[in-house]
Parts: sequence; C-alpha cells; structure tokens
Amino acid sequence: MIKRTLYFGHPAYLSVNLDQLVVQQPGNDDTRKIPVEDIGVVLLDHAQITITHAVLRRLAENKCAVISCDESHMPSGLMLPLEGNYTQAEKYNHQINASIPLKKNLWQQTVKAKVSNQLMVLKKLGKPYKRLEVLLERINSGDSGNIEAQAAAYYWPVLFDNFIRDRYGEPPNNLLNYGYTILRAMMARALLSSGLLPTLGIFHKNKYNAYALADDIMEPYRPFVDMLSYELFTEMKIDSFLSKDAKIKILGIATADAIFAKVKSPLMVGMSRTSASLYDCFEGKKKLIVYPVML
Repeated sequence: MIKRTLYFGHPAYLSVNLDQLVVQQPGNDDTRKIPVEDIGVVLLDHAQITITHAVLRRLAENKCAVISCDESHMPSGLMLPLEGNYTQAEKYNHQINASIPLKKNLWQQTVKAKVSNQLMVLKKLGKPYKRLEVLLERINSGDSGNIEAQAAAYYWPVLFDNFIRDRYGEPPNNLLNYGYTILRAMMARALLSSGLLPTLGIFHKNKYNAYALADDIMEPYRPFVDMLSYELFTEMKIDSFLSKDAKIKILGIATADAIFAKVKSPLMVGMSRTSASLYDCFEGKKKLIVYPVML
C-alpha cells in the first residue's frame, strides 16, 4: 500500500484523535482528518505550525518520516522512528558483519543502476547518451574506477545545457535539493522498516552522516527526481524561491512509477522492495538488490 505524503505550508494546528490526524487552520472552521496509518511522510513548511507530542508519537509508531523546513523553506530536519522491525537486533548484526567484498559488490550494483537510469533520462529527453553506455560497461567491484563521478561529469551539462551541479548553486539546483531530501526521507523510512540501520553505509562513510546507507541506496532513485526537475524547470518559472506549486509537484515523486523486478510500482512502494532485498543480501539469501528501472 502506498503511503500518503502530506505538505503543510500554512499555519495549522495538528493533533490526533482516534488514530486520525486532525488538521485545523486558524480562522477556518473546517477540520480535516486523515488516518495515521495512511501517512508515510509529513513535511512541515511554516513557522506557525503547532504539532502535539501525541501526533509525533503516533507518526513514529507508524514508521512515518517527519521533515521540518528552515526559514528559506528548504528541508533542514528529519525525524524517524528508533525501531522499525521486530527482529531489528538480528538484522543489525547481519548488516554490521557484512564483508568488504559484499559491500563492494552491492556498491557496484548501485552505481550500475544509477548510471543506467541516468542514461534513460537522457534517452527519453532526446539528448546524447552513448557516452553513458560506454561508462556503464566499465563499472567494476566497488566502482574503483570512479565511473559514477565520470558519468555525472557528462550527465549534468548534457541534461541542463552546460549546467553545474552545486548544492548551493543557481536553479534548478534548488529543485534537485528539494527532491533529493524527500527521497532521502522516504529511503531512510524504508530501511528502518526493513530493520536496517541507516547510519551504516556500504560506500558513504562520513562520520557526521547519520543517513549514510540511505544516501547509498537512494542513488538509483535520483534520476527520477532529475527527470521531474527537468520537466518543472522547463515548464515553470523557477527562481531561488520555490513556489508552493513546485513543491507539491516534487512531493509527487513518491507516486512516480518504475519497474521493480519486472513489476510496475510507485517509488515509495518499490523502496520497501529495495530495502528488503538489501537485507536479504546482507543475510546471504540473495545476491541482487531490487532497484527501480525507469519506464
């Protein structure tokens, strides 16, 4: 079942009653109720939002990701449940004891899936992509040749016409940043639900990064945000301040369709398949991660 992504960009009072999220707006007598069990991600993007502890507790119990935004309306904080699976300790042990050769193999699969989807983005948009076909064949164990970076160096200027990908750069960097943050929260949530620890990555190892594994496993999902960002950037006037409409459309990434092991599925649902297959690899039951393939 696909979970809902809720965006709050206006003053609101959020409470919970009979397992329903109750949404009230100042000066508005209308009250909206949403079943907590239907919620997967909540984005809080206004300084005048009041949320009760009971809401936070129930969202955590329901394995929901809660994202808070800063004064520039960009995501700045992420709250996730501490426990996501009944056999979590056992699953942590398999993850912690994963061998270096296994991690290198998993990272090779991840980079291949990412570059393959980047190739599909360029192909769908009618842009040159043959260089990525060549690079795709050169990805080896652990990506020791750093093909991921070589692919990015080719991909970005072709996708957005001489564009430089820079987190603090000009638009559409802000579109990409926003979309990637949503993906990161969704992936961290899926990993926790599968009993995995988002902090222990297979490639990313920054000691200050609490979501290294989420950053690893979301890589093949990034091209879906790239595609959506390209469409928004060409259709809408995007400046340094993202409009509410643009944000809402980016949040729709959760329902974007992809192919997972020959089965069509929304990205948020597919992430559960990805995280479950990753654990099976750690446990030794499977050898391949189920990653999304762009339609």
